Amino acid sequence: MLLTTTPNIEGHRINQYYGIVTGETIIGANAFKDFMASIHDFFGGRASSYESTLVEAKETAMREMKKRAENMGANAVIGIDIDYETVGDTGSMLMVSCSGTAVRID
Repeated sequence: MLLTTTPNIEGHRINQYYGIVTGETIIGANAFKDFMASIHDFFGGRASSYESTLVEAKETAMREMKKRAENMGANAVIGIDIDYETVGDTGSMLMVSCSGTAVRID
């Protein structure tokens, strides 16, 4: 399955459009909030444990989107957009969502 942020895939023709497909995941954002609160301590540096949590959440959402596209009969998703948001009354959760267009290419 080819996943891309572009609206087309060079060298491939889109034979069928299946429609919008999404993937979502929500994770506890306490670590994320701790990171934001102590950003001044990390200014200029990287907080690899927090980055790995964000990467894991993104990969989970992308995997979910890919699975849904496959179930539709697609072999690619184009125009992918990834969003990160805090949710909950206190912003204690982090939601990662992605969306794109499921297509069949040759």
